[in-house]
Amino acid sequence: MKILHISTECYPAAKAGGMGDVVGALPIYLPNEGVEGSVILPKYGTKWIKAQSFTTVNKGSIFLDKKEYIFRVQKLKAGILAFDFYVIDVPELFDRENIYLGKDGNAYEDEMERYLTFQLAVIEWLVKGRKKFDGLHCHDHMTALITFLIQFVPAYEKLKTLPTFFTIHNGMYRGVYDWDIISLLPSYNREFDGMLEWDEKINSLATALKCAWAVNTVSPSYMNEIALDSETLTSLYISERSKCIGILNGIDEQLWNPETDKYLQNKLVENDWQNFKKNNRDSLNKEIELDNSGPLMGFIGRLAHQKGADVLVTSIRRVIAKKDKVNFIILGSGDKTIEEQLLKLQEDFPKKVCTIIAYDEVYARRIYAACNFLLMPSRFEPCGLNQLYSYRYGTIPIVTKVGGLIDTVPDISNGGTGISTTNLNSKGFAKAIKRGLKLYKNKKKYTSLLNQIIKLDFSWRQSAKKYKEMYSLYIK
Repeated sequence: MKILHISTECYPAAKAGGMGDVVGALPIYLPNEGVEGSVILPKYGTKWIKAQSFTTVNKGSIFLDKKEYIFRVQKLKAGILAFDFYVIDVPELFDRENIYLGKDGNAYEDEMERYLTFQLAVIEWLVKGRKKFDGLHCHDHMTALITFLIQFVPAYEKLKTLPTFFTIHNGMYRGVYDWDIISLLPSYNREFDGMLEWDEKINSLATALKCAWAVNTVSPSYMNEIALDSETLTSLYISERSKCIGILNGIDEQLWNPETDKYLQNKLVENDWQNFKKNNRDSLNKEIELDNSGPLMGFIGRLAHQKGADVLVTSIRRVIAKKDKVNFIILGSGDKTIEEQLLKLQEDFPKKVCTIIAYDEVYARRIYAACNFLLMPSRFEPCGLNQLYSYRYGTIPIVTKVGGLIDTVPDISNGGTGISTTNLNSKGFAKAIKRGLKLYKNKKKYTSLLNQIIKLDFSWRQSAKKYKEMYSLYIK
């Protein structure tokens, strides 16, 4: 069974969030289930992509209205990744270091043209090229229109019976456009406009919900959440519910391994978790000049409303005001107001708080290894991977009870493996942090929980089986 993953992110080539991790890991584990996964991505100007060697396997051109775009399909040199990796090369659209945002922090003005050119170039390659696949797996709204185009555009009729699968990594982003962009699409029978339309606009996510053969979210609870409340899309989720499932994300255990992690100076040796945590915490606290007494709590991620980063600021202030022995390290970037608030927090409490405004893989690994607790005050979380990484490094998650966090972080009050709260406000999350402090002070309970979480299995093995089952419903 040969599946092509069509995505705008794939680790290590280009990553902005969890989708990059998923697309970069799933094809590694699928062969164990008899599935050969390949990936195709826009050829961005990221450092990783620029450092690689590619061979051109196909050339072509497409028109968006009257503007012609020349594209090349290129394949990565064998042996670099564990799966076949392709890119669509259109330098004027994709050769940019950042995937989605310009230097001003806003989305690129030619966003629609970039996404549509990528999708049409992939389809042209599939129609005219020699490479054959048994199914197309599209990821998020940036590739969603493929599910419509191969069914209703006469020029692509050759692909009409090819099963399409669609994964929703974040249902808040929907790819909504005014109808005046219809001139950019290839010719099709306008009787089928309804397959593109939702709320009187072209809605890419809604299109995939209607047109894809199967749809999945990245956790079962998130599937339930969006089916119950997705604003005006709720009725569509209800009508398409029979083909929708939730498959929990996994993590790459080889990539996230405290025994071999190249980013750690203090690796896990002979399963000595106590010294592993202590040595990493001591060295990180010394480097960032934090007081080394009490537990270390960390946050890693986008400083955005979804991630509850604004709640984080006020929650930490509440906890510090109680004079408890606890320190915080925050790593992330995003909303400028939240960035300024977190930097002010560090300025006010230089021995208690360290704020690093950046996306930094090295610091992220060191934080997972050093922290006793990981903070995730998310307002919604399709799956969440940070809590799974934290388990792998012996760090207890403190989370809000939403989406995939429901599936992966049951509360310790019910024999679970973390601390969760339904109160998404500074007072409620501060109480959750205080519960973590109480747990830490009870060394017997803390050590017992540490020994429990390091044995958890959230590898891609189980998830890959679920994806194979989904493919097998439509590919015989």
